[in-house]
Amino acid sequence: MLVHPTAQDLESRLAHIAGSPIDEGVLEMVVRRPDVDEREVLEEGELDLAVGLVGDTWHIRGSRRTEDGSSHPDMQLNVMNARVLDAISAGDRERWRWAGDQLIVDLDLTPENLPAGTRLALGSAVIEVTDQPHTGCAKFADRYGVDALRFVNTGEGKLRRFRGLNARVVVPGTIRPGDVVVKVTADEPVAA
Repeated sequence: MLVHPTAQDLESRLAHIAGSPIDEGVLEMVVRRPDVDEREVLEEGELDLAVGLVGDTWHIRGSRRTEDGSSHPDMQLNVMNARVLDAISAGDRERWRWAGDQLIVDLDLTPENLPAGTRLALGSAVIEVTDQPHTGCAKFADRYGVDALRFVNTGEGKLRRFRGLNARVVVPGTIRPGDVVVKVTADEPVAA
């Protein structure tokens, strides 16, 4: 039986979450979604301008946020804070993959720290934070509990982007867990 943390459990983790690195963090996990309700934790991933994470189904899933129902170009990648995910998964790292996010990072994802347009270098790739909101859904509540859904979607969780953010690839490249994730300016070269 899965253990879902209570609202009180989650509130007790706020200080730890708030201590997430601001300018330079770590890519903790890369998760590919090859099909509905399937997840693959990768030792190495390729980020591509056209398809996002190679082998992920983002580009064929479509979106209600586009007029023609095609995949939203500003929602190629879902990025979530590792400390939040650790809290809502009751410390069970095996459950991280089910959040639905491709990139799990130890980095402050708040809008104040990473406004839309902020670029992040990781591995040999660069991604850009977009203005598309990222929210939890019924599957998220099933996997982590109703208290977790409320924690990430309301109040301080919503203001601090606890559910994560959307991003798009701006420089293709290879990424691996353990890669440093660092804020860069648009004209700053990426070290290979």
